[in-house]
Amino acid sequence: MGIDDKAANKADELTGKAKEGLGRATDNERLESEGRADQSKSDIKQAAEKVKDAFKR
Repeated sequence: MGIDDKAANKADELTGKAKEGLGRATDNERLESEGRADQSKSDIKQAAEKVKDAFKR
């Protein structure tokens, strides 16, 4: 996994956490669920990158 990919995935994850937290604080269910979706998307990308790295070895 390249450093750029790791940084982008981590940024997506942090953005998702921020959205989820802001959604909870403002009682905005749409923003909260959007944040959870962003985190899930980031987790899937990270898993895919790990699989790619495993096959490169």
